[in-house]
Amino acid sequence: MIIKKFGIYVLLVLSVGVAYFAYVNLAKIYPYYFQLTQKHIGMSVDLQTMEQKNADFVGASKCHKCHEDNYEAWSHSRHPKMIQDPNKEPSAIVADFLLLPHDADFSREDIVYTVGGKFKQRYMLRHDRNGSEDYVLGNYQWNVQTQRWQPFKPWKYWYRDAYPHNNAKLPTSRACDGCHFTGFMSREKRVDIGIGCESCHGPASEHIKNPDSLVYRASTSDPVRQNEVCLQCHMRNRDKRMEDHNISSLYEDARDYPFGYEAGKALSRYKMIAPFTLGHETKEFYANGAAKKNRTQGNEFVHSIKGRHGITCINCHNPHTLAPTAQNNSGNALCMKCHSFGSIIGPHQGSLEEHTHHKVDSKGSLCVECHMPKTGRHTGASPLSVRSHLFGFTTPDETLQYHLPLQTNACYACHEHDRDMATLQADLQKWGMVGWDKQ
Repeated sequence: MIIKKFGIYVLLVLSVGVAYFAYVNLAKIYPYYFQLTQKHIGMSVDLQTMEQKNADFVGASKCHKCHEDNYEAWSHSRHPKMIQDPNKEPSAIVADFLLLPHDADFSREDIVYTVGGKFKQRYMLRHDRNGSEDYVLGNYQWNVQTQRWQPFKPWKYWYRDAYPHNNAKLPTSRACDGCHFTGFMSREKRVDIGIGCESCHGPASEHIKNPDSLVYRASTSDPVRQNEVCLQCHMRNRDKRMEDHNISSLYEDARDYPFGYEAGKALSRYKMIAPFTLGHETKEFYANGAAKKNRTQGNEFVHSIKGRHGITCINCHNPHTLAPTAQNNSGNALCMKCHSFGSIIGPHQGSLEEHTHHKVDSKGSLCVECHMPKTGRHTGASPLSVRSHLFGFTTPDETLQYHLPLQTNACYACHEHDRDMATLQADLQKWGMVGWDKQ
């Protein structure tokens, strides 16, 4: 009898232990089980339906009636405001035109569209090309972060050998409009100004006629393909034709966006990723792969442990509101939606202080400060404000090894005035945060 009761007790303890293990380790992961275990369908498979291939772009306003909640959320995000008409929305212009330098090649009255406005703002001027509607960018941009005008030379990017070194000779139809105007990337029609519904869901004319004729929904695809609607613009690239053509053969036609791509199509057929080799610094990336510029989230993410294990952009960002953003995030709550202390996906310590070795309410205990440090700038004269999407932790020794600016190191960014890099590295070693992979 005693042995039987003991057996029941042991079984009960084991059951409680298994239940607790499952709760701690699996409860948060379970909602993503299908996503994380979904079979990859291949990078070159076209996911658009035949009906959508024959559809036209109709504009976001047609989506409002049936998708009111998503439409309203989207309309208040930054996406539709990427391009704005200052004649309809005068407040779209954020620059101080009383300070515009005298050698500017435009005035406030010349502006047809504004580009951006959160970190920097550029100005589109009408300049038709070969009888078609086209634009160029003014020779000054407004740096919102520093509240100053800066000279702007758009031809200085990777395509500098494909265009005359003159703003008036570089049409936005080749450099900007594919990402900034809905419909232009594949059809060369500016259906919506800004990033609209069909930028992510593809042309919707057939869906408008018959709701059963579906548009593309990235969330139904495997994790690799799901990210492509974001990577079409949030990944630095080269013209796809450069895989078998040199830049001179693309003179005055090189495209800084994946020309021909629509949501659901295979992005790999249209986009050539900006080149990077670990250990070699470029104009866009530091030698460890961290971004120097904005709009490089995808380049980093596909190499990150999250990207390799099936996490997607929309696991963290609401695709309609875009929240959270670097300036308006939800603190550690977002990360702890999946992670738990003592769980199999970490943090493996029992508490936040034990994990970070910083006070709970300090900057050093914020996940993004250590795992998404600010490494990039929006212009060369801007402060560091673009957060890395590599998610790994870069030690002080690695920062020195790859010749990164010291300010991009998470530890040094806070301790610049009270600790040097050697001391910071020693702290990590003392805390047991340095292993063979960091040697």
